[in-house]
Amino acid sequence: MGFIIKLLITGVAVVLASYILPGVHIDTFVTALILALVLALLNAVVRPILVILTIPVTILTLGLFLLVINALIILLADYLIAGFTVDGFLWALIFSLVLSVINAILDMIF
Repeated sequence: MGFIIKLLITGVAVVLASYILPGVHIDTFVTALILALVLALLNAVVRPILVILTIPVTILTLGLFLLVINALIILLADYLIAGFTVDGFLWALIFSLVLSVINAILDMIF
């Protein structure tokens, strides 16, 4: 039950972030829920592999390269989902930051 609530909160966060950012476009709330599910799967499967492969760069940049990995996950989700578009790498980076902030605020409320 907690996973479903977390997906709903992330879906709302995706819709809010797409309203805030002009470089991120999402068609419907159903697409936002699908995006939340795909992001959860990508963060569970692909992100750990990327983190392990980029440990030297992450150490060299004092962890800031993890932001690049988050943006790459967003761009991969953009490639996989038809109703979700991101205009470029910079927008994906900003979207991941805004999504994290909105998600943290909504998690504190609910």
